Amino acid sequence: MNGSSSRKTLKTSFRASPRSIRPIYTGGPVLLSKDGQWLISTMGEEVLVTEVKTGLPIARVRGDSTPISSLALSYHTEPPTLITAHMSMTIRYYPLPEFAPLVPSTKPPLLSYTRALPRAHSAPILVSTVSPDSTLLATGSSDGIVKVWDLAGGYVTHMFRGHGGPVSSLRFNFPDIAGEERRRMELLTGSTDSRVRLYDLRDASARVVGGGNAVKPKAVLEGHVSVVRGIDVTPDGRWAVTGGRDKVVLVWDLLSDDVSSQSTKKGGKGKAAATGPKLVQTIIAGEQIESLGLLPKDERVSGSEPGRLLCFTGGDKGAVRIWDALKGKEVGVMHGVEGVDEAEVDEDEQRGVVNVLYDITSSTLLSIHADQNIVFHSLSTLQPSRQIVGFNDEIVDVAYLNSTPSSSSHTHLAVATNSNLVRIYSTSTFDVRLLSGHKDMVLCLDKSPDNRWLVTGSKDHTARVWAPTVEGDTWRCIAICEGHAESIGAVALSRKLDDKGKAGRFLFTASQDRTIKMWDLTSLPLDTSTISEPIRPRSISTLRVHEKDINSLDLAPNDKFLASGSQDKLVKIFQVDFDPSGTGAFKSMGTCKGHRRGVWSVKFSRTDRIVASGAADRTVRLWSLDDFSCLKTFEGHTNSVLRVDFLSHGMQLVTSASDGLVKLWNIKDEECVKTLDNHEDKIWALAVSSDEKTIVSAGADSVATFWEDSTEVEQAEKNEALVKAVQSEQDFTNYVALKDYRRAILLALSMSQPGRLLHLFSTVIQSPTPAPGSITVSTEIDEVLRTLSGLDLIRLLKFVRDWNVSARTSPVAQVILNAILRLRSAEEILNAFDSVGKVSKIAQPDEEDEDGEERTDAEKDKETERKNKRQKSIAAPISIKDLLEGLIPYSERHFTRVDKLVQESYMLDYVLGEMDGGLFGGEVMELDGDKER
Repeated sequence: MNGSSSRKTLKTSFRASPRSIRPIYTGGPVLLSKDGQWLISTMGEEVLVTEVKTGLPIARVRGDSTPISSLALSYHTEPPTLITAHMSMTIRYYPLPEFAPLVPSTKPPLLSYTRALPRAHSAPILVSTVSPDSTLLATGSSDGIVKVWDLAGGYVTHMFRGHGGPVSSLRFNFPDIAGEERRRMELLTGSTDSRVRLYDLRDASARVVGGGNAVKPKAVLEGHVSVVRGIDVTPDGRWAVTGGRDKVVLVWDLLSDDVSSQSTKKGGKGKAAATGPKLVQTIIAGEQIESLGLLPKDERVSGSEPGRLLCFTGGDKGAVRIWDALKGKEVGVMHGVEGVDEAEVDEDEQRGVVNVLYDITSSTLLSIHADQNIVFHSLSTLQPSRQIVGFNDEIVDVAYLNSTPSSSSHTHLAVATNSNLVRIYSTSTFDVRLLSGHKDMVLCLDKSPDNRWLVTGSKDHTARVWAPTVEGDTWRCIAICEGHAESIGAVALSRKLDDKGKAGRFLFTASQDRTIKMWDLTSLPLDTSTISEPIRPRSISTLRVHEKDINSLDLAPNDKFLASGSQDKLVKIFQVDFDPSGTGAFKSMGTCKGHRRGVWSVKFSRTDRIVASGAADRTVRLWSLDDFSCLKTFEGHTNSVLRVDFLSHGMQLVTSASDGLVKLWNIKDEECVKTLDNHEDKIWALAVSSDEKTIVSAGADSVATFWEDSTEVEQAEKNEALVKAVQSEQDFTNYVALKDYRRAILLALSMSQPGRLLHLFSTVIQSPTPAPGSITVSTEIDEVLRTLSGLDLIRLLKFVRDWNVSARTSPVAQVILNAILRLRSAEEILNAFDSVGKVSKIAQPDEEDEDGEERTDAEKDKETERKNKRQKSIAAPISIKDLLEGLIPYSERHFTRVDKLVQESYMLDYVLGEMDGGLFGGEVMELDGDKER
């Protein structure tokens, strides 16, 4: 391969894809828009709006630097308004976006609030809800006070002080009965005092203006003995359900005190017996209820009778249950996080349901769990249809997988985090499946050559082999390797397929006990669906190879060599011998010495006899397998290099480090050609797709970024920009030759080329035949200056300001400035500055890279210089004051210099006059006469 062709195969750029795995929920309130389009979740002091269909971030709310305690959605405006309550007792209104952006971005835009209600309560607001007609907002605080607000006006209409503890739940009851005028406007409030109070909002005494502070509720619903966590009411206002942490759900008939439903006592002469809301059913849930709600009567649920009153509950056991409310019978259950056996869940791991949301558009229930998982349950099948992991914590390893052998591209991504569960993401939908089995944190991953088998190593001293299920949407454990005395920190599966096409003939595992074990996997059948229980492979060889923890293992593509990297600063190479009958061994071949600190990663080249290693000494080294010498050293990272891999047929390297950067290197010239930046912490994991078009980096910031190869795209963009530049230059030259100064000036301004414009003005101004009556020698240029648009006028004035700095170009600047001031009125110039100031954010180039990328240090300097020049030359935000401050001092200096030159010219005239026939000329003539005599 010649130099030119190899150069073409090298990659020069990667861009961060908007479809990246990042935190969307870390605990707190969660909302779903009425149309099921947006999922609104909290992350401490921020709120993230996510498109449910694609999983892409749409917008975010930064808040007021205090945690967000409650969320509510109002539809009194278009688009809907998000109402946030903060721990600072402030309420804010944020209008939601109407549509998802056409071009998704890794950094969604920040929403700005349109109204703020400071100090809305005297204690933190715990719950809030909006009335069905989106006219009122109810908020409940930790001091037991409930306030009702007018949404449009932003003022308090009602205030209730009846609760003896923090308010835990709120629900409006505005019955919507066809053909009847609204007669009831009620608010049900639940508290930690185990009571539910029913307030009549039509009661004049409950109003803040003219009402008393001690407002008595219309009714008090007693029956719970613990915190009331959920309240819901049917649309007709007849039935209400309440649930609490006392493990019961109570069903109430709210209309039992109406005349129409009252019974006449015998001998009571027809007098109605008012009994108040009546408890009609008690449901023993068997778990602490954290959320509940009622389903519409027309909603069909698998296993239930049609037309029944159904309610759903979510509790501390992690399941969503469907109940026939009036019968008190469970009609369905939806299990929590899929892939997790409830019997295997540790007691200290909280997987309970904290909230359940109903999506009427898709007949789906969303369960939000305490471990930040969000599960979508289909009501028709009672099965999970989708699963989202809200927060992955620290990601320590990733690996690409294929669910079927015929897959042309990777279908899944395995992710290991600070958990005993392995996350399996679908690369198309980002749906997640969790693999349970390990008893402690999973530390490392590896895959088979066909990308189907997955190997995991854990702190529980075991390694597990996983294979895809028949359905292909998840993986199951087919083998467990036990034998190490400490945590397994590195695994390596054989790279070659056997004669039958089976992957994974043997496996290497490395542990903190300083040993490497070789495992025979030939007992695993080709059809893993026949395995009912995990097989226990046998260890066929064990060696103690390092004096400190072993961080990395890698096998050569031909399965003949094994490399290990350790905290003892050494890279060791081993020769591997394996027989298909199931016998094998490995022995030391050599040691690569040179790193000054612990080695974090080792990787074999797939084309050459070399090994790459990354270490805590911030360097990457290439080692020869022939004499174990260091061939090349790459320096550029500012912290420990954690991962390394080969690209482009072994001609390039990609590395990640603790500095949060991913770097792309050319091996031949030892140059970093690209620096990718989209992380805020250590990058522990790095995976390259089989076609090398995508790189996944993930780390301690809980973000997994998909970097897509943009070499061809950027080259095409550069070529297109070059063609446009050449065409523009040719057009400019043609316009000047034809003396079409208007088009030439406008083109130079649009291209931001002050040099060409200066040359044009200089050439015209120095013309020996100026046009009569012209200010700039050319009447056409005068006309252009008189009719320039506001934006072009500001651009030209900024060019003039820059030209005026130099004494060489100041004459041209002064001529153009004089022409502008004489041809344009002061009002026109001021209006131009005002109009440009209003769109300054659009006119000014972005300082951040939209794709989250950064270049090498030299490229950064060039980019900064280019941006600085561009900011000076285009209409970036500038005021008339800034312009004058740049023009006046230099203009005064130029005029002072001119005055001095004029003064000096008088002396020159005097000297020349004296030399021509003055004093000195007479003396010379007298001397000449004496000589003649």
